[in-house]
Amino acid sequence: MSLPPPPPPAAGDPVTPEDSLGSVTPEDWATGPPLQAQPLLRQEAKREEEEGEETGVQGAWGKGTAEQRRRGWGEAAEAAAAEEGQVDAGGAAGSASPAGAAGGGREGWRRLLAWLRRRQPQCCPCAAPLPRSAAHCCHGGTKMAALAYNLGKREINHYFSVRSAKVLALVAVLLLAVCHLASRRYRGNDSCEYLLSSGRFLGEKVWQPHSCMMHKYKISEAKNCLVDKHIAFIGDSRIRQLFYSFVKIINPQFKEEGNKHENIPFEDKIASVKVDFLWHPEVNGSMKQCIKVWTEDSVAKPHVIVAGAATWSIKIHNGSNEALSQYKMNITSIAPLLEKLAKTSDVYWVLQDPVYEDLLSENRKMITNEKIDAYNEAAVSILNSSTRNSKSHVKVFSVSKLIAQETIMESLDGLHLPESSRETSAMILMNVYCNKILKPVDGSCCQPRPPLTLIQKLAACFFTLSIVGYLIFYIIHRNAHRKNKPCTDLESGEEKKNIINPPVSPLEIFLQSFCKLGLIMAYFYMCDRANLFMKENKFYTHSTFFIPIIYILVLGVFYNENTKETKVLNREQTDEWKGWMQLVILIYHISGASTFLPVYMHIRVLVAAYLFQTGYGHFSYFWVKGDFGIHRVCQVLFRLNFLVVVLCIVMDRPYQFYYFVPLVTVWFMVIYVTLALWPQITQKKANGNCLWHFGLLLKLAFLLLCICFLAYSQTSLMFRNVPKTSAPSFPDFPDCQINKKGAFEKIFSLWPLSKCFELKGNVYEWWFRWRLDRYVVFHGMLFAFIYLALQKRQILSEGKGEPLFSSKISNFLLFISVVSFLTYSIWASSCKNKAQCNELHPSVSVVQILAFILIRNIPGYARSVYSSFFAWFGKISLELFICQYHIWLAADTRGILVLIPGNPMLNIIVSTFIFVCVAHEISQITNDLAQIIIPKDNSSLLKRLACIAAFFCGLLILSSIQDKSRH
Repeated sequence: MSLPPPPPPAAGDPVTPEDSLGSVTPEDWATGPPLQAQPLLRQEAKREEEEGEETGVQGAWGKGTAEQRRRGWGEAAEAAAAEEGQVDAGGAAGSASPAGAAGGGREGWRRLLAWLRRRQPQCCPCAAPLPRSAAHCCHGGTKMAALAYNLGKREINHYFSVRSAKVLALVAVLLLAVCHLASRRYRGNDSCEYLLSSGRFLGEKVWQPHSCMMHKYKISEAKNCLVDKHIAFIGDSRIRQLFYSFVKIINPQFKEEGNKHENIPFEDKIASVKVDFLWHPEVNGSMKQCIKVWTEDSVAKPHVIVAGAATWSIKIHNGSNEALSQYKMNITSIAPLLEKLAKTSDVYWVLQDPVYEDLLSENRKMITNEKIDAYNEAAVSILNSSTRNSKSHVKVFSVSKLIAQETIMESLDGLHLPESSRETSAMILMNVYCNKILKPVDGSCCQPRPPLTLIQKLAACFFTLSIVGYLIFYIIHRNAHRKNKPCTDLESGEEKKNIINPPVSPLEIFLQSFCKLGLIMAYFYMCDRANLFMKENKFYTHSTFFIPIIYILVLGVFYNENTKETKVLNREQTDEWKGWMQLVILIYHISGASTFLPVYMHIRVLVAAYLFQTGYGHFSYFWVKGDFGIHRVCQVLFRLNFLVVVLCIVMDRPYQFYYFVPLVTVWFMVIYVTLALWPQITQKKANGNCLWHFGLLLKLAFLLLCICFLAYSQTSLMFRNVPKTSAPSFPDFPDCQINKKGAFEKIFSLWPLSKCFELKGNVYEWWFRWRLDRYVVFHGMLFAFIYLALQKRQILSEGKGEPLFSSKISNFLLFISVVSFLTYSIWASSCKNKAQCNELHPSVSVVQILAFILIRNIPGYARSVYSSFFAWFGKISLELFICQYHIWLAADTRGILVLIPGNPMLNIIVSTFIFVCVAHEISQITNDLAQIIIPKDNSSLLKRLACIAAFFCGLLILSSIQDKSRH
């Protein structure tokens, strides 16, 4: 007896999932479900599993794990089929699943419709099941929308996985590199032209040149650059203003006094710097004669000449056209002389700034912006055509025009610029001349690309060989695969396989990993060493920091899931904690928020929290597992240091430059040595005899004593054998200068430790970083010991939804935690200077950390959920922290990488997308190589360690050779 198809829904009936499959005819019952049902049936279980395994993001973008989703399908279908009497006594789960319904004709239709009727309705695609009241309120349209949302999300996740995102990032990098190469070929590769001609104001007094970074020179730097130099300013009153601002960079006490219409000399005898202003308000024979004298071989020429004039010609001749014609003739006669001087000196012609006509006095009303533009056009056209078939060596200083357009309204007389504008122009001049001499890190304008070192060349050869080797391996493997391709048996028409594909060999994984790593390192080098992409300075505003914080907070709350376990600081929670902290730190770095003291102090707590987790996690592992084997140690050290070692080689930076990795590496070794030394005390041993707990506490007390000894045996450091003008500056801790060499410096100044922990010839940076968070790792170890002891004695209630303690104790601890949290924030926000706050930070940062842990874990509902969005980033937090130095930020974190100039928002989106993809890929490469380079077999591991030791010995020798050649 055949069953009739279900009737179509009435116009007013809600549309249900089964209605959306269309009408069912008797033929359909025999042939099976229609094509539009196939994604719902075939892909529901299989696609989500493949998507999760392929991308590794099922926790962030899906609902539960792939196994949980498969189980959900099977249980729902089996329950529906059981009521219809379709499941046999054996409970054939394969035929009862929706996927199995696709191939069973009428049987398949019955099971499909039964499953759809019995499936739990959902009003919204959330991870957690809806309450019963909410489920009852769902109508058909809502259920359809929820189903469409789920199917759409699965389709997006299938086609836009992490793998496809990385392919898209690779395509973006190639396109951007081609565009920047074409732009540099078309517009030139000289960033000085950008500095002299274009830019914009980031704030009231912060000038940002187009595509490059401008360094703010201090007095000592300026004197060091201009030692034994002679600079000459020649022109009118505006050039005199520029002269005063330039001299004040060298000597801020220099007074603007004396007769304004005469020459003004300045000389710093200590630094042997000479700066002169020569009063020549018109471009005439007098100026020509002055310049002509410098062209004679017997006369000492100035190293820098800054000239410009026009407003006096306009004023004296009442803006007549004859004066403009005479100006053109005069500058035409001067241009060859300037060109001749430009072959041995730096010559700049300053274009005339606009005026604010409303403020001009009556005797200056003829100086209009129209006249000024005409004079500027004449000067540019003549100077640029002063040499035939080649580029003029005289540099046109036109950027002051742009600066004046923004600030001339603040002028006192409408003609002369305000002091802030003059200072900006003078600093631009200092950057143009001094950047190529001193090469400041945050002054990328006018800096040539640094030459490749011997180690960098060897690294390039190694990565090139890896790429070639992998390509050869891939071609051979592909040819072998073609030979083993399934062939058709002509007699039976069946396909037969000759040989089953062999598993991937370690050599292939090794070559593939270094092939990908070589391409990634090429991108690192292009971003921060090759001057291919542009760089810009940071500029802090409250909106650039707090608005992105709100964005990531919303995303983090939206993507929440239930935890697999509800213990304190479970794996999902610690990943979440690392993730949101890392995102906040990234926003802090790119926004330049270190200038805002309250934000700086809270970021210091986040760094301390990372170290707290280091102490907590490693102590818990050694205490519970009792695994003190060398394999565990090597795995952790490799995971922490692999990327940093590669970057030290490729980017030519010392190990201490990536300060956080040395910090966690040293503290991991401290934890290991503390617990591995005799007597080795583990939780299993301590459970048998409580006295072992006191033994462990004695070990921890001894560790605290050692920390205090290192901290107080050396109250501060001094820069030995370093000239005062070149001593490194650390504004975070300015009072750290002294006279005695303490135990800390003696230990870390020993070779070869000094090669790892010295920066700019001393260990001050390492001392500052270590001292700032010297107690927090110990606090993490102590917290882990107390927590595990309480857990072992079943004092804590860690069930799902249960508060951690009894209601009264939980409420009291929550109150204390909230008060402590707020108290610390208020104290950190009221700090007056970094030095004083940094002195107290090591002792009080643990208050904020413990308060957060208690607030996050005491309520059962808070402990039972986590943000999969933050947890995803937490799993690659180390790579994110390290990679930001060169491919998200720029100039070794001093600036911002500019892939798309002229659109800061789009640039941040694109560069962030590429940055995250690269960090994720490096994380996978590190994990793959760790399995190969660090084997579990002890004999093989010792051989690998010997090879690694030989590699580092060779690296130290090459580094010493490089240092000698540089000096």
